[in-house]
Amino acid sequence: MNLIPARIPGFVMSLFPNFIWNIDTNNKELYLTFDDGPTPGITPWVLQQLKNYNAKATFFCIGSNIEKYPEIFEMIVAEGHSIGNHTYNHLKGWKHETKTYLEDIKKTQLIINYNSQKEVEYHTELACTKRSRSDVSQTIKLFRPPYGKLKTKQAKQIQKLGYKIALWDVLSFDWDSKVSEEKCYDNIINSAKAGSIIVMHDSKKAKRNLKTVLPRVLDYYNKRSFEFKAIS
Repeated sequence: MNLIPARIPGFVMSLFPNFIWNIDTNNKELYLTFDDGPTPGITPWVLQQLKNYNAKATFFCIGSNIEKYPEIFEMIVAEGHSIGNHTYNHLKGWKHETKTYLEDIKKTQLIINYNSQKEVEYHTELACTKRSRSDVSQTIKLFRPPYGKLKTKQAKQIQKLGYKIALWDVLSFDWDSKVSEEKCYDNIINSAKAGSIIVMHDSKKAKRNLKTVLPRVLDYYNKRSFEFKAIS
């Protein structure tokens, strides 16, 4: 049994008002986020599902995975989704010194910047589109701590580097093998409301739940005239 609720209580969010927990809106909008990619065979599938519903999302990428699979990362950027920093080694902030943690983040940002720029140059050279640098990058730098855990000192230093720390108000538990596909789906449907930031994972651990749940979630909210947006 999970001790963490699918929907984060309001009092928890109020303890950390400088973090992004959800988006303040009266419109029928939701914010899907995917952690831990890019992953072969999974991230491209996620991108196709999103494309089927004209949905945008935010991908919090691990730096080492971007290095391994730059072509998949470039697909994310090319599709117009937002990118977030998820450290290079998927570090748990509580277990690492602030200096080590920040170096891991900075390393990942260099990789994100390089591969984002490469994607733009690729399109320019082939004259596929007339996209500018701003067309494939959001206006803010986003960071999400792996496991949602970091020290207060780390958070302050990350924010000084110009990042917005984006957490969530709805947790799908798609990575948990003890959570059934139906329970994972219910975690989202019963918890999300306008402006919610929903956490899913484009990772091997989440594959079973993800492949069943994501198409159903997209279809459910599409039929109810919700729009899926990227954090920007």
